[in-house]
Amino acid sequence: MNFSDITLPHYLTLGGILFALSVIGIFLNRRNLIVLLMAIELMLLAVNMNFIAFSHYLGDMGGQVFVFFILTVAAAESAIGLAILVVLFRNRATIAADELDALKG
Repeated sequence: MNFSDITLPHYLTLGGILFALSVIGIFLNRRNLIVLLMAIELMLLAVNMNFIAFSHYLGDMGGQVFVFFILTVAAAESAIGLAILVVLFRNRATIAADELDALKG
């Protein structure tokens, strides 16, 4: 199988499978915040792969430029999310999402 044998529907199918796995990961695991962050990152990467596939097959660089902005937001989200998790772990000694009830009245 050549690299040229891989067409746009192959990339879109893989992106859809990755996106569906990330949605399933979010809905099945609502306890561990690190796994939730990883599922969100997987979702963003699935969307990025679709952008790059469309950009390549349409011959337009706009999708690839847009991916850089998404990666920047994903990196900032990971850094801020992990920083919040470190502070929560220091204060509460847990990162389980169901035990974080500080905002409840």
